[in-house]
Parts: sequence; structure tokens; C-alpha cells
Amino acid sequence: MKAHRRNKTRGEQRVMRGSGNVFADLGFKPSEAAELQLKAELTRQIHHRIQSLGLTQNQASARLGISQPDVSKLMNARFTGYSADRLIALLNALAVDVDIVVRPRRATQLHKPGVVRVRNKRTAA
Repeated sequence: MKAHRRNKTRGEQRVMRGSGNVFADLGFKPSEAAELQLKAELTRQIHHRIQSLGLTQNQASARLGISQPDVSKLMNARFTGYSADRLIALLNALAVDVDIVVRPRRATQLHKPGVVRVRNKRTAA
């Protein structure tokens, strides 16, 4: 005879809508949360580019001028010790152009730290 598993009924769980920045939601100061979000996004783009080029970590390490263990850390979203400038330089070494747009905030937006958005622009080659 097959044993049946009974699902335990849990109490009601509250779900809260995120702010769009997980680091702010975790309680980091707004300026620190904005910087961490930027670094996380740049690191995600590095990971994506290495995969799209089909590079091994050793090949990526040679191309980026960093050690294979450092490539591994970036591939696993561990960007501690890297500045945003350095992460942008790594993207440049992977033949990725990074555009930074500076513009005044719209009057309708609430005051909050800057927003990081990534738009992948596909160009015909």
C-alpha cells in the first residue's frame, strides 16, 4: 500500500511587493543599495557575455586579465572587491559598449536614488 503525504496547512503568508531593488528591500541604505544593484547588474551582464561568447573560465580570464578564480566569482554573482568602473572595463574587454545616460529626474517621480536600467540593443551586423 502506498503511503500518502498529508500537506500541512500553513498560516496565511503575507506577500509584499518589492521596490525594484532587492538590496533596498533587504535594508541597505539607499545609496549603498543603488551601488550594489548597479554592480549586480554589471556582473550579470559579464556573466551573460562570457556565456554568449562560449568562453571557458580560463579563456575569459586571459581575455579579462584576471585570474580564473576571479572569473568564477563573477560568474557566481560575487562582485565584492570590484568597483563599478572595473566591472565596466571588464565588459569593454568582452567587446561590450556601456552607455551612461545622465538626465534630470521627472517631476512626477518620488525622490529615490538613481535607477539602473539595462536595455540590450541588437544591431544588424
